[in-house]
Amino acid sequence: MDLIDEDGSEGGAEAGNTPEFSVSELSGAVKRAIEGGFGHVRVRGEVGRVSRPRSGHVYLDLKDDRAVIAGIMWKGVASKLATQPEEGMEVVATGRLTTFPGQSKYQIVIEDMVPAGAGALMAMLEKRKAMLAAEGLFDPSRKRPLPFLPEIIGVVTSPSGAVIRDILHRLRDRFPRKVLIWPVAVQGANCAPEVARAIEGFNRLTPGGALPRPDLLIVARGGGSVEDLWGFNEEIVARAAAASEIPLISAVGHETDTTLIDFVSDQRAPTPTAAAELAVPVRMELAAQNRDYGARMARAMGLRLEHRGQRLRDLGRALPRAETLLDGPRQRLDTLGDRLPAGLNRAVAAQRLRLSETAGSLRPGILRRMLEVERKRLADRAQRLTLRGVEREIVQGRERLAQLGKRMGDVQGARLADARTRAEALGRLNETLGYRATLKRGYAVVRGDGQVVTTAGAAQSATSLEIEFADGVMAVGGGGPVTPAKPEKPAAKAKAKTPPPEQGSLF
Repeated sequence: MDLIDEDGSEGGAEAGNTPEFSVSELSGAVKRAIEGGFGHVRVRGEVGRVSRPRSGHVYLDLKDDRAVIAGIMWKGVASKLATQPEEGMEVVATGRLTTFPGQSKYQIVIEDMVPAGAGALMAMLEKRKAMLAAEGLFDPSRKRPLPFLPEIIGVVTSPSGAVIRDILHRLRDRFPRKVLIWPVAVQGANCAPEVARAIEGFNRLTPGGALPRPDLLIVARGGGSVEDLWGFNEEIVARAAAASEIPLISAVGHETDTTLIDFVSDQRAPTPTAAAELAVPVRMELAAQNRDYGARMARAMGLRLEHRGQRLRDLGRALPRAETLLDGPRQRLDTLGDRLPAGLNRAVAAQRLRLSETAGSLRPGILRRMLEVERKRLADRAQRLTLRGVEREIVQGRERLAQLGKRMGDVQGARLADARTRAEALGRLNETLGYRATLKRGYAVVRGDGQVVTTAGAAQSATSLEIEFADGVMAVGGGGPVTPAKPEKPAAKAKAKTPPPEQGSLF
């Protein structure tokens, strides 16, 4: 078949000279051309969409106002970055261009990425700061007071730098304390995760355990550029410091350097040496202050004792002398002693006068009449008392006797009723068990010569026989008349005893 050009002319000869490629061959050729022409490039742009799948690789877009390039960063490269890419951040990416034939697109394989100057880092820092402030992590009410004199201080810093030596030296000068050092990387890609793990590790220690839990934490690092201090601006470090239950002092950089951990810590120190000064007081100053307080207390106690002594002496001067206290009572006693004989004489004279008046009114005739009147009055009262007492006893005796008689009659009646009931029951039992009741049911009793006959042989040998029926006795030999049977005598009923008459009164 001939090839036809777009204008309708035959172009078979020309088409036959064009080589044919498969899709894979053409994609490979394009890949080689792009990789050969752009083997190593540096691209400046804004980070767009960022994707982090479970594999650990990072997929992102680099864009400006007119174009977008897809980028990929392998897991090993992403873990070594000092600053992780975030959407909206301006960066400079270094890598190589390549293609992805499976989707017919080209992309840059990023081998390194750094922020495009301090402005980009500051913009990202402000964005993080606003987010954490909105969550309340910077709220002053969350900050805990530092202990006055911590027993154990935990320090998170590099063990080989000058920072730890400055802190230990300052602590030794001011007030020596036990120090636990958690070594971490203070810059680079490992800085943020190691610092966060150190803060969390100190908080997990058991108070009073084999490795005791610190009373205070210091996160310290020397000065440096924004990039060097960027690990302390990471979100994981800020959140770990905010969640710490141990009071924390941040001492990152110099006085002019500010990181996110400074905003969430309980206290910020401008330098690591200043952090040591905030952690403990000066021992010599405390001793001097203690001596000053002791001297002041001694002076105050001396002045107080002096004032009290003066007050006591003033009050003592106002009191009378001891020897003058008894002068008045002695004088009163002497006066009363002088007046006592005259008073006794007057009292005796008055008693004698009253006695003589009473004795004059008590003549023998008057006394005799008074005694007679009193005797009669006493006799009348004795008689009335005797009659009344006897009558009262008689009445009480009658009432008691009546009660006893009633109780005896009740008891006797109950006993007679029980005896009558028992006798009736025995009579009924006798009637039931007697043979006459059996005779009434059609039986008979045979007697021979006065004895009960129970066998045929005994009946033949008997000279005379009697048969007793329920209604009488019949002689068998003579055929005499039937003699009525004597009815059983009923059981003699117990005669009810008549209770004795009530006992009469003796009066």
